[in-house]
Amino acid sequence: MQVVRTMPEMFPKPCVATIGFFDGVHCGHRFLIKQVCEAATERGYASTVVTFPTHPRKVMQADFCPRLLTTYEEKIDLLGETGLDYCMILDFTLEVATLSAREFMAFLQKHYNIQALVVGYDHRFGHNRSEGFADYVNYGKELGMEVLLAQAYLDKSIAVSSSGIRNLLLSGDVSEAAIRLGYDYFLDGTVITGYRVGRTIGFPTANLRVDNADKLLPSDGVYAVRVTVGGKVYSGMLDIGTRPTFDNGGKHSIEVHILHFHADIYGEVIRLSFVRYIRPDIKFASVDELIAQLHKDAKTVEGIL
Repeated sequence: MQVVRTMPEMFPKPCVATIGFFDGVHCGHRFLIKQVCEAATERGYASTVVTFPTHPRKVMQADFCPRLLTTYEEKIDLLGETGLDYCMILDFTLEVATLSAREFMAFLQKHYNIQALVVGYDHRFGHNRSEGFADYVNYGKELGMEVLLAQAYLDKSIAVSSSGIRNLLLSGDVSEAAIRLGYDYFLDGTVITGYRVGRTIGFPTANLRVDNADKLLPSDGVYAVRVTVGGKVYSGMLDIGTRPTFDNGGKHSIEVHILHFHADIYGEVIRLSFVRYIRPDIKFASVDELIAQLHKDAKTVEGIL
């Protein structure tokens, strides 16, 4: 997939495209993109998505803090796995936000040579999003642009959505979220110096700093995770929480104990892929009680992974 990061005067190839923010590039997005690729092949056009580097609501509301399933870079990587020919990056500006649906379609045709537009079954665009698919078809006829309605992707008769996946992660249900994403939800971050308590109780941890503040953190708790370090994958047990047994003052931390791993990885970027929720982050009556539970957690994690 080729990423087009600057808006061309006129893209040289006719395209079949769909538009969206594509947060998470989940199963529903992939099903939509599959339809784009099929329509492009039938017409001899290039398959394309038009997406935005910044969440549109963040442009419209400066104080809006999106909880993203994927950062911009992660989204581009995942889109690259779908078989698309091109990914067009369009800066969502206040000027773009004021365009009517017809004006936006004309804009896409002029700059990106979009000759066929695949519209998600529940997707609306244009200023105030007041128009629907029938309107898009009429505007397409006026512009000489084919407008196609995409089929909906249903999982167990439930429509898959980014917001639904966010809710699952915020409740700790990473297993169900993975089914709807089509992959295990993951966090990338830098290993930083932590409290150095874990090593004193036999469970040294790597403390993670997630470098993108907009990336969603699943709910507090202990998880079975896969940890990617230097291209190799290890089993780990992860705690997201406030370390209540040690009276951490309510400060959140992300700490992973990598099983059977002893290397120094301070400063390295690692990936945590969530497999299953184990238990809540709770305060134990003593450190010894915590240690006993950590041994149980490690056995549980090894059994899962």
